[in-house]
Amino acid sequence: MAPSARVRVQLPLPLPEPYDYRVPGDMALVPGSYVEVPLGPRRLFGVVWADGDGQGERVEERKLRPVMRAIDLPPMPEITRRFVEWVAAYTMSPVGAVLRMAVSVSAALEDPRALTAYTRSDAPVPDDLRLTPARKRILEILSDGPPRLAADVAAEAGCGTGVVRGLAEAGVLTTVPMLALPRFPRPDPDANPKTLSGAQRLAADDLSAKVSAGGYSATLLDGVTGSGKTEVYFEAVAAALRTGKQALVLLPEIALSAQWLDRFAQRFGVRPAEWHSEMAPPLRRHTWRAVAKGEARVVVGARSALFLPYPDLGLIVVDEEHEAAFKQEDGVIYHARDMAVARAHLGRFPIVLASATPSLETLVNAENGRYSRIDLPSRHGGASMPDVTLIDMRRKEQAPPARQWLSPVLREALSQTMLAGEQGMLFLNRRGYAPLTLCRGCGHRLQCPNCTAWLVEHRLTKRLQCHHCGYQAKSPDACPECEAEGSFVACGPGVERVAEEVAALFPDARIAMMTSDTLSGPQALRTVIEQVKEGAVDLLIGTQVMAKGHHFPMLTLVGVVDADLGLAGGDPRASERTFQLLHQVAGRAGREERPGRVMLQTYMPENPVMQALASHDRDSFLAVEADQRRQLEMPPFGRMAALIVSGEDEGAVDAIAAALGRAAPRDREDLTILGPAPAPLAILRGRYRRRLLIKGPKTLSLQPVLYDWLSRVEVPASIRVQVDIDPYSFL
Repeated sequence: MAPSARVRVQLPLPLPEPYDYRVPGDMALVPGSYVEVPLGPRRLFGVVWADGDGQGERVEERKLRPVMRAIDLPPMPEITRRFVEWVAAYTMSPVGAVLRMAVSVSAALEDPRALTAYTRSDAPVPDDLRLTPARKRILEILSDGPPRLAADVAAEAGCGTGVVRGLAEAGVLTTVPMLALPRFPRPDPDANPKTLSGAQRLAADDLSAKVSAGGYSATLLDGVTGSGKTEVYFEAVAAALRTGKQALVLLPEIALSAQWLDRFAQRFGVRPAEWHSEMAPPLRRHTWRAVAKGEARVVVGARSALFLPYPDLGLIVVDEEHEAAFKQEDGVIYHARDMAVARAHLGRFPIVLASATPSLETLVNAENGRYSRIDLPSRHGGASMPDVTLIDMRRKEQAPPARQWLSPVLREALSQTMLAGEQGMLFLNRRGYAPLTLCRGCGHRLQCPNCTAWLVEHRLTKRLQCHHCGYQAKSPDACPECEAEGSFVACGPGVERVAEEVAALFPDARIAMMTSDTLSGPQALRTVIEQVKEGAVDLLIGTQVMAKGHHFPMLTLVGVVDADLGLAGGDPRASERTFQLLHQVAGRAGREERPGRVMLQTYMPENPVMQALASHDRDSFLAVEADQRRQLEMPPFGRMAALIVSGEDEGAVDAIAAALGRAAPRDREDLTILGPAPAPLAILRGRYRRRLLIKGPKTLSLQPVLYDWLSRVEVPASIRVQVDIDPYSFL
């Protein structure tokens, strides 16, 4: 650019447009350059979005502030900038707010710093050093392999970095200076290819051919649990590597994917680059730079990995594409699966959507020809699908004793399973000991002070917790309402209460719990998984953490304590979600030679979800579900958006919600407006919440309608109005 040139710099802030800056004469910038610029008294990082010449209303030359410095990094690719703009337009968010997700590690733009890593020393553990569980985990993690940063070790061990440094001070660990983190080795597409079945080979060849040919395509990889979908799409990843392209695999819960990472390392010789919220800052910075420079060839990550600045992305895989975890509900509200399809379309390369229980949206797209479809209808290795039994809890002979939760039928099945030397699993998607604690004297219920939610009792930690905002408190000795002591009673079961019952029924059973509360980090999860695989656990009890991706050869019985949980409420996707979750849980049973059994405790055995699970008739259930949604013009056969009005002043929130209700485009026959009404969680994190819904035909573009609607109401700074296009959660 000429010495007097100006540039438009997009800042990672919720600003309506880029700002103009002057380029110093000794600085050469191009669109995509990372720069540091002044904004008021602050110095901020930003991205050169365009040449400043001829861009609308011009700021006088003399008023322009100069770019302070250019960052020595490859420019943000044009396709990444186009994607940021597309997501901003679709979600009705400021471009800068979306850019912040793409440059989420501002420290990554700085030059790398000298780091300190830790390794196991040769010195013996001092006799006076007490080996706590956290210290033992750290020593186990560092027993072999290269030196690692304190933050990485602590994250895997589920403790603070002070524990790592304390072991170093005790002489048990040795510090190692590192000028930089090691480079990401390139995965070898031919390192250890697996032997595939005939159906798997056909599927893998189809996907590999699409990757090698290039160009946009979207493929649904629809296979039952245990059919080997992962090994199939690994071949597509290998094809991308052979063509010199980067590959991205999105998982719904990356921090809980230890088995997946091990399988990748076995197939390609090295682990992929990881991207998720639990990464230590130095590794996060290092990984961002490696992706931007093209050094990280395969990235596996949570939804935010989609916004990394890939210079040469050639494949996206969305595993478990049906998972609601791909929907981000805060900040920029988006669905990573849908945005991934848009990213592949913009970049003109293939995307694979894999699931044993595809979302109705994806299935409809496949039926309409927008996506191609590959079916894997059988389990790999000749394993059969498990038998599913519905336990009708309304029948006296099948109901459990008072204040207990396992029916006699399930108890007997557990006993038979353990006598046979096999393993069982009990699933209840409810954390803690009990979902509700009340005073038996006055009926007072312990509620979160920040949310419209009950506090959940966790007896293992002796705490009450809100699972929406994270509020915690010590269990009170006396009722705050009537001051009666010892009057609280737990209502309903959580997984801790089920574990208590099982321990009383089977005192000799080796029991392990698998919940996000009991797992203190990836290493803790890996330890439980290894114990189950090695046969050191008879019965596994947990929540949806157990439901996806785990392969336990000796696990033959799955019992679902409350199969009806999730069917209640006004969520239009409740039936579909419940079916998906229970199908995934059931898929853990009988994955190898020994046949599997699944027992669902239900008070509604006639419900279509239960009948479909019992008969393994997914397609008939989805056909009925699709027909109901089609009649109501609900997604995916119609368009829907939500406006969420929130603030700390309830009166102000109600006033703005009412004003939006009056300004709604109710005169249009093709639109249905619902609300305003209190959200089911009417208070969340101390903010009052009201919702409005707009529903229209599939062909309607909702964004122009919403922009016009919102322009009619002036919203004060104290009130937030969020737009949720294609809402997934109705809380």
